[in-house]
Amino acid sequence: MSHTGFWLIRHALVEENARAMLYGTMDVELCPHSLEAERPTYAALARRLPRPAEWVVTPLSRTRRTAEAVFAAGYPGAEWRVEPDLIEQDLGEWQGLAHAELPARLSLPAHPFWPHAGQEMPPGGESMSEVILRVGATLERLARSHLGHDVIIVSHGGAIRAAIAHALGIGPDNALHLSIHNLSLTRMERHRGGWRVVCVNEIAGV
Repeated sequence: MSHTGFWLIRHALVEENARAMLYGTMDVELCPHSLEAERPTYAALARRLPRPAEWVVTPLSRTRRTAEAVFAAGYPGAEWRVEPDLIEQDLGEWQGLAHAELPARLSLPAHPFWPHAGQEMPPGGESMSEVILRVGATLERLARSHLGHDVIIVSHGGAIRAAIAHALGIGPDNALHLSIHNLSLTRMERHRGGWRVVCVNEIAGV
């Protein structure tokens, strides 16, 4: 294989109280009911994902627990590395706010499909533009160090949007038009001539 294959999985659904607020990089728990209900999806991912592969998670437990669920469903247990630069967007002082509290704090009009614009800078946090730069640089580094191999990354909706934006060369507001589903698979390849997006939001087993 003359390219690096990336298999990006968005972590499982988080618990109900977390979904009621802007949680960003907060280390919130997964929804226990969803973990049980999604067992067939984990099994399908275990069959679908490449072997062997390098596994990467972020510092947040929801990505590690998602990886563990895939292993428990049949993927041969593998060691993972923690990659801080693939973490979710840091929302700074907005983290923990109820969604209804955010509009009064915005300096730019909200995005049609997201609570804030791609250029919006949360106090003490980072804009989506910065997430794209952070994630893009990390993917380029991983592509160089794993040339000819597959890399499975369990990450977050914002980071996966940023990865696609980097690959396609689109801006932050364009990236926010993408809806990344929990436990969906996004496949990308880094070739010598550039990036190729193979699929977005593939649901294993469907």
